[in-house]
Amino acid sequence: MKITGIIAEYNPFHNGHLYQIRKAREITGADYIIVVMSGNHMQRGTPALIDKYSRAKMALSGGADMVIELPTCYATASAEYFAMGAISILNQLGCVDSVCFGSESGDITMLSKIAHALVDESEDFVQSLKTKLKNGDTYPVARNAALAETINGFTTFDTILGFPNNILGIEYIKAIIRQNSNIKPYTNTRIGSDYHSYKLAENFSSAISIRQSLSLQDNLDMIQSQIPASAFDIMKEDFHKTFPVYASDFSSMIKFKLLKERGQGFTQYFDVTQAISDKLEKEMFSMQSFDEFCDILKSKDITYARISRCLSHILLDIKAEDVQLFKENGITFYARVLGFNSKADALTKTLKSNSSIPLITKTTTASSQLYPIGQKQFEQDIQASHIYECIAGTKYHAGMRDEYRRQVVKL
Repeated sequence: MKITGIIAEYNPFHNGHLYQIRKAREITGADYIIVVMSGNHMQRGTPALIDKYSRAKMALSGGADMVIELPTCYATASAEYFAMGAISILNQLGCVDSVCFGSESGDITMLSKIAHALVDESEDFVQSLKTKLKNGDTYPVARNAALAETINGFTTFDTILGFPNNILGIEYIKAIIRQNSNIKPYTNTRIGSDYHSYKLAENFSSAISIRQSLSLQDNLDMIQSQIPASAFDIMKEDFHKTFPVYASDFSSMIKFKLLKERGQGFTQYFDVTQAISDKLEKEMFSMQSFDEFCDILKSKDITYARISRCLSHILLDIKAEDVQLFKENGITFYARVLGFNSKADALTKTLKSNSSIPLITKTTTASSQLYPIGQKQFEQDIQASHIYECIAGTKYHAGMRDEYRRQVVKL
């Protein structure tokens, strides 16, 4: 049995994701595809457009065999931590042969060379990097030059590290190396519009452009050509009932949290430096909305996404000391199943036989399956889901759904 992992957000699931699942199966010869997917909060520090159960259902309808939730502390983190958490789950399942990801370069050999160079940090690389930085080069320029001097086929002017999916792919490979995993990485060339493109393409648009279009038009018909038919049906069923949800919907809740802890500082939260904490203290009364606040706080040294992640960690109560504790003691401690298809019986049996972490399919029994540190990580996921449900339920007058009563999606 060949099992391939895919790491994703599916925010929302679109034609490019359908293509990638099919391509991953083709490239790796996989019998089963397991997706490790972000829950209700995303890597850029924003809420999911549509909740994790609906997105899991979309993924299953698009060819995935099982969807496992990435713990919130990693789902809302930088590329390095996002990759570290996802690879940790796939590795500890004990039977995943490969991971397949989309990238702008499509060159797994070069991506692997770069990953090894950045993990190994050879004496030549480190010395070259220090020299370039001392001479006044920016870090990206200095890093490119140092890599060019230590990797055959890489040049000073290579743009590989200028593309987000390449960077994320390199982080996946770095995590595989650091965790001494036998998982083999594969990549396929990403198709369609650029990851950061805000303009809809003919059929293969970025998730950002789809969300932006929906935000501006509030009309599902505008994005129908970008979404597989089965996924579109799921979205249509939930539209204006439980979604769309945007970062701006969380503005009042974040304001409350900032005001409540005003004067204490925010450096206890993951990813929040003293400089960011000082900015938050100084500017909090100028906050009109989540998006505007991120724009106010961003600078040459601190990106919009970094600010957004920090606000998310504050809102969700994700502490720096907790993430450090997780990292030092195993990274992830369970595989929480959000959904699986009707053909996954053999896969489930194999996972139960090989996994070194509990496979959680019933939320109510999770605490009995976990050690205290795993319970702490799991409780963060529950709290994050309830915060999301509080906002979505209020927005659409749908009521707040209890995470402990939600059922695994079976397709």
